[in-house]
Amino acid sequence: MEIASGTVLRLADDASVQHVGDGAVVLLARSGQLYTCNGTTEAFLDKVDGARSLGQIVGLLCEEFEVDKGTLDEDMAALATDLVSEGILAAPGLDS
Repeated sequence: MEIASGTVLRLADDASVQHVGDGAVVLLARSGQLYTCNGTTEAFLDKVDGARSLGQIVGLLCEEFEVDKGTLDEDMAALATDLVSEGILAAPGLDS
């Protein structure tokens, strides 16, 4: 599965994000699984709101961090794919 730039992302219904120290943790209520996130993933999840597309989120992250947009596009698409496959994120038309 590959997530396109125009895909709108949201947290899964049973996922919650808590900010701790230099990162965040994600709790999946249905399974009780707890995931730790680094600062990059935390910044990404902070911008996932159910209204913004992956491309818009990448644009916001480009403003926040000094990084090559092409690299960020690839890295965030891979991250979004992983988060959807883990059930942390949901997107219309994608299995979550």
